[in-house]
Amino acid sequence: MAPSVLSGGLASAPTLTISSSSFYFKNAHNRISLGFNRKSPVWTRNCIRNGVLRRVNGGENRRWGGGLRVMCEAAVAEEVEAETSEGEKFEYQAEVSRLMDLIVHSLYSHKEVFLRELVSNASDALDKLRFLSVAEPSLLGGAAELEIRIKPDPDNGTITITDTGIGMTKEELVDCLGTIAQSGTSRFLKALKENKEAGADNSLIGQFGVGFYSAFLVAEKVVVSTKSPKSDKQYVWEAVADSSTYIIKEETDPESLLKRGTQITLYLRSDDKYEFTEPGRIQNLVKNYSQFVSFPIYTWQEKSRTLEVEEEEAPKEGDDVQSEDQDVKKKKKKTVTEKYWDWELVNDTKPIWMRNSKEVQKEEYDEFYKKTFNEFLEPLAYAHFSTEGEVEFRSVLYIPGMAPMNNEEIVNPKTKNIRLYVKRVFLSDDFDGELFPRYLSFVKGVVDSNDLPLNVSREILQESRIVRIMRKRLVRKTFDMIQEIAEKEDNEDYKKFWENFGKFMKLGCIEDTGNHKRLTPLLRFISSKSEEDLISLDDYVERMGENQKAIYYLATDSLKSAKSAPFLEKLLQKDIEVLYLIDPIDEVAVGNLQTYKEKKFVDISKEDLELDDEDELKERETKQEYILLCDWIKQQLGEKVAKVQVSNRLSSSPCVLVSGKFGWSANMERLMKAQTLGDQSTLEFMRGRRILEINPDHPIVKDLNAACKNDPDSDEAKKAVDLLYETALVSSGFSPESPAELGNKIYEMMTIALGGRWGRIDDAPGENFSETDASSVDEPDVQVVEPSEVRPEVDPWE
Repeated sequence: MAPSVLSGGLASAPTLTISSSSFYFKNAHNRISLGFNRKSPVWTRNCIRNGVLRRVNGGENRRWGGGLRVMCEAAVAEEVEAETSEGEKFEYQAEVSRLMDLIVHSLYSHKEVFLRELVSNASDALDKLRFLSVAEPSLLGGAAELEIRIKPDPDNGTITITDTGIGMTKEELVDCLGTIAQSGTSRFLKALKENKEAGADNSLIGQFGVGFYSAFLVAEKVVVSTKSPKSDKQYVWEAVADSSTYIIKEETDPESLLKRGTQITLYLRSDDKYEFTEPGRIQNLVKNYSQFVSFPIYTWQEKSRTLEVEEEEAPKEGDDVQSEDQDVKKKKKKTVTEKYWDWELVNDTKPIWMRNSKEVQKEEYDEFYKKTFNEFLEPLAYAHFSTEGEVEFRSVLYIPGMAPMNNEEIVNPKTKNIRLYVKRVFLSDDFDGELFPRYLSFVKGVVDSNDLPLNVSREILQESRIVRIMRKRLVRKTFDMIQEIAEKEDNEDYKKFWENFGKFMKLGCIEDTGNHKRLTPLLRFISSKSEEDLISLDDYVERMGENQKAIYYLATDSLKSAKSAPFLEKLLQKDIEVLYLIDPIDEVAVGNLQTYKEKKFVDISKEDLELDDEDELKERETKQEYILLCDWIKQQLGEKVAKVQVSNRLSSSPCVLVSGKFGWSANMERLMKAQTLGDQSTLEFMRGRRILEINPDHPIVKDLNAACKNDPDSDEAKKAVDLLYETALVSSGFSPESPAELGNKIYEMMTIALGGRWGRIDDAPGENFSETDASSVDEPDVQVVEPSEVRPEVDPWE
């Protein structure tokens, strides 16, 4: 039944709810049930007259006025059910002491970051004052200097950090320091954004509201004394570690009064006071984390200076001290070193990436590089750029002038070469490939961004789409920088680059398939036509013949073995250039490229080598002629080879052993055998097929062809086939299974070949040597020299 209103009323009017069998009256104080008869609509205990509810009870007539509303009970039930389904709201509660314990002991990886956090807070306070003073110059008062000072006190075990920033009132102390995760900086930026203040920048650092509490990493007690220009009073905030309470009081000591700003005093723990009260340690931490903060940072340091002092000269022995002028004594000047304590500016290096690249000279880039990364050589190249749009950041990247001395750094992505800053505050240089891939780990530089997704401790870069976009742009700029070096007319710089970082580029061909188009033009190789100077793939393609459809290469362990390899013979005869891959990584890198400018890479040490100008008819006739020899040799060698066939790559060698198309080459097999943790089962599987190719024009092959037809069971012929295979194994780059057995076969063949050709003396030497022959030999004159007569022409000791 839909609710019906019997008489209009106010919101506070009583409500009459009617159901199918009964209805009740509800007001603010009570609820009265009314009976209802379905057959005869008669009110059993109550009645409604003239829009007024009357209750009849034992002759008592009671009236409620002020209006009446009647509604269906089903509607009320729906209202109650809706309220119940929404549930009752509660606020999260936190155990403060436990929360503080988590912040102090679980949030940060290193204790030293407390100084970074506190200096960043001081910088934010100075930034706020600078911004607000534009509209209200009176905020600066008499103390116009905007600076930060850090003074360690080893005697008392304290560190004092003072800034001349905006300071805090008592209410702000409670709001900012008394409320965990309440960031005053974040709220200030939000207010600027909402009010759309002109000239508001985004250089403020804080955002999480927990950086201040990092002080308890090293301090057992923290005292904050602050004076806001908006207040006439100075307040002191005190808190002890592992406590959930703090104290705020008014500063009454005249010697501790500040003109403006905040002074934080850390009372260090016993196990930290010796490390963090050492002035040199504090200076190094400021240089590492806050070198590029826009306000001057001074630290209290011990210094020395040279002074000239006069002192009385002591009289020498024998001098007459009883002179007439005894009062006049001889004096002399002496230089002494005096030690004293004074403030020293730490952050004197300016953030060069914040400037316009057109205004910065090359000498400034070089100086910044040497200072920041402790280098002594100038960089080969640099790139200064900024990106806008979806991700905004500024960066300066460098190509070092020398490769790392430690070979382990070549494959170590954690090289600490990229320094990440957020609003000029150093965050980390410990990345595991987030910003640069491993093969570009040699690149050094700085990256500064306001958009980075960080964890609360600001030590770890979270994986996100922003980071991936940033990485992509950094890699692209690096390739542009390397390409500029390669395109210089004087290629000495690129020779130096390739000598130092060529292996990195080849590693990129293996690990980064998405950047093959950028990597392949930068590769350099030695070739059969350029053994001294390295050539690019573009140079190779330009020199290719009209009918050449592939880029040929040969992987060996040295240039000498490559030049003498039997695989080259026919290609050199046809004036086809072959790339020599002599570095262990070369073959894997080129194998991952597959093609370049629609030209396939072909390994000439593998089967099915196709040379475009071959005479197919002649080749078919030759194969038919030597098919019987091939089968006979295969029968003799058994499982050592997969098959024997006539070769199209030999011109002077009798035979060569090539690998299957999908198996390892001889060079790769050698490399895999040398692996410390190599798997023998994998080695056997990947070794693949070995195919013996014979040269039909060689005399040895022709002799074996005759032996096959005339005397196939000849032992000498079988031994010759065995030796032919073993020799091909070595000349093709494979390792014989038994070198000693191969040596014995060679000795045996040499004995057969040399036996008695020059006449053999079977008798022992000296047996037929007669006395007459001995007497006929003239004895040489021997001059005996006494030891005393031996005189060298030149005395070596003079």
